[in-house]
Amino acid sequence: MIDTRTAPYGALLLRVSLGLLLLAHGLLLKVFTFTVPGTVGYFESIGFPGFFAYLVIGGEILGGIAMILGVWTRTVALLALPILIGATLQHLPNGWLFSAAKGGWEFPAFWTVTLVVQALLGDGAYAWRPSFLSYTARTRVAEVR
Repeated sequence: MIDTRTAPYGALLLRVSLGLLLLAHGLLLKVFTFTVPGTVGYFESIGFPGFFAYLVIGGEILGGIAMILGVWTRTVALLALPILIGATLQHLPNGWLFSAAKGGWEFPAFWTVTLVVQALLGDGAYAWRPSFLSYTARTRVAEVR
């Protein structure tokens, strides 16, 4: 049985953790450590078009911020899935452990699963729900009454 008193805080902790990881990978790793041109070059070296790097960087940074704030949490978690599935597939040939040369697949695979869990759980506690985002939901509730 799920404890409905504490579950929203569990979802909050997961949401903020996922958001921080996305933000760290997009901003700290890909922008500041590898640099944008370096990330583009890496994507091209593994056979992807260079513009995919921009999509991944943008998705990780914007998605991370949205997850931390709790804006469109389910949607952001689902939109981040292709990024993490791609990372898992890219690391698959390196073996299981992420400490292996070039990193293994278990960390991105686990991260993929946690995104699915977050999408199933929803926002959790302390999510920012701007009024323009929830207008439709309020209108539907009013219509039902």
